[in-house]
Amino acid sequence: MVGLLPLGAVTVIEKWQRERVSKLAEHLSARLQRMPELVGSIHASGHRGVAERGILALVNEDRLRRILSTMLNEDEFLSPYGIRALSRYHADNPYVFSVHGQEHRVHYLPAESDTGMFGGNSNWRGPIWVPVNILLIRALLQYYLYFGDNFKIECPTGSGNSMNLFEVAREIAARLTRIFLRDQSARRPVFGGAEKFQSDPYWR
Repeated sequence: MVGLLPLGAVTVIEKWQRERVSKLAEHLSARLQRMPELVGSIHASGHRGVAERGILALVNEDRLRRILSTMLNEDEFLSPYGIRALSRYHADNPYVFSVHGQEHRVHYLPAESDTGMFGGNSNWRGPIWVPVNILLIRALLQYYLYFGDNFKIECPTGSGNSMNLFEVAREIAARLTRIFLRDQSARRPVFGGAEKFQSDPYWR
């Protein structure tokens, strides 16, 4: 709920937090002095963002941009209904690996599985998972609190449409919502080909 608070309230909270976890800040500083190579990949600098906010993140700005450029690519993770669990790239290019001379493949499967392996459903191999999307939206909002409008990225990738991270989070949320809404054919994508749910008046 931090993203819904006034900027001043967030700043006060952050100052209070920094005072409460001063030992953590000291520990982090000492760790970075012992392992300076960490500075090249994580975002743990002493720089302050918008409204003097601080941030401790696993990826720095450069890595965040590279991750988002793939995540927001409609040929990979960004779907009309949110972020896919597995890149659509694997629909035409399954991941292939061999174990003891036997070849195994991981395909992109956006709906029901074509094998009984993994419990008979496609699980993480392509569907849109609401909890994962919520975590991504939350993370984008936290980054936005730090970067503000200073950080913009193409969304979707290659579209030429530049958005800040709040707008990216809102776009993903809108797509995620769309999976439950009726489309132009009065069908809800969440029900797929289950005609009982799509056309039965008692399920409308």
